[in-house]
Amino acid sequence: MNSIPSPQAHPIPKTAGLFWAFLRLGLTAFGGPAMIAYIREMAVEKKKWLDDASFREGVALCQAIPGATAMQTTAYVGLRARGLLGAAASFVGFGLPAFTMMMVLSALYVRGHELPMAVSAFAGLGALVVAIVANATVSFGARTLLKWQGLLIAFAAAGLFGLGISPLAVILLAALLGLVLLKAQRLSAGSAAASCRLYSLKSFIGLLVLTGAALTLLLIADSRLFKLAALMAKIDVSAFGGGFASVPIMFHEIVDVRHWLDGPTLLNGIALGQVTPGPIVITATFIGYLLYGPLGGIVATISVFLPSFLVVVGVAPYYDRLRMSGHFQKAIEGILCSFVGLLLSVTVRFAMNVSWDVTRILLAVAAFVALRLKVNILWVVLIGTIISVLVF
Repeated sequence: MNSIPSPQAHPIPKTAGLFWAFLRLGLTAFGGPAMIAYIREMAVEKKKWLDDASFREGVALCQAIPGATAMQTTAYVGLRARGLLGAAASFVGFGLPAFTMMMVLSALYVRGHELPMAVSAFAGLGALVVAIVANATVSFGARTLLKWQGLLIAFAAAGLFGLGISPLAVILLAALLGLVLLKAQRLSAGSAAASCRLYSLKSFIGLLVLTGAALTLLLIADSRLFKLAALMAKIDVSAFGGGFASVPIMFHEIVDVRHWLDGPTLLNGIALGQVTPGPIVITATFIGYLLYGPLGGIVATISVFLPSFLVVVGVAPYYDRLRMSGHFQKAIEGILCSFVGLLLSVTVRFAMNVSWDVTRILLAVAAFVALRLKVNILWVVLIGTIISVLVF
């Protein structure tokens, strides 16, 4: 049985409650890492499943390891709230809307429907996404960049991300600047000790054994699907800096190295990954579907997300033991500042890809104001999507 930490008597949600809460949030998961601000709003402010300090540490952990940061953050929240089962429920619930929509769009694509028709229905969604990411940047930055040192790290990281510098190099530089420029916070030793045992070691080993058995069965049943799974897992563990870091790796491996798809086709899949909720790495579903049908889509999706899930739940207990170190705290704060820089660079990148006109500007401003006024993001996305479909 999972050991559920509650050092500050936080409400303990049911596993099903975690699944449905993150499923609803997953329906609005546009903007990639920007969703972390909305995950915090739900998990810390509304549900009070964990405190802000634990959440911030989780974000820093997820930023420092490979994988889609927002997806990993949901697993971290679920792990803190309900152990391994909670982590799995949160992770699957958050990613399910994106997977379902991408499977449907991939099926339509294979059946000959023109991609421009599908994308045109979301023509105004780009402006909405810019508003979502911009609001996340402001919200997260206001809580993180409290002194000039943090601002310096954030803007330096934003510039480096914008120049295409390796995300891993940016994260390491931010950690180093944090060590030099920032001050460590005083933490309660009792709080850290109380949250150290998130699950039994046997549970995690059992999960690893189950994963290994599933891969072995896949190899025996269909070597082609096994090669697809192995490649997607490789892409996931190589993607430092979040889902966007996976795109060039994915393109290189799929188009240049293995020639499984041609460039224009994969670019179409990436475009679909941008207009659907969830991390852009959901493009893996499109690739798997085009290669081997629905089963390929399922295998590719599981394989591109499972490694980062295993990493975050495997590292979290040891991370707790490190958090009492003053030097470690300063490095983590530096990484958090670099995450604000990442959000800023993503905002600029998305804004540059929008064909701005008066209607799109008004839509983006209205969405941003609504989010700043704490209007539920689900309503903002639903109303904005309806306006986009009607107007464009």
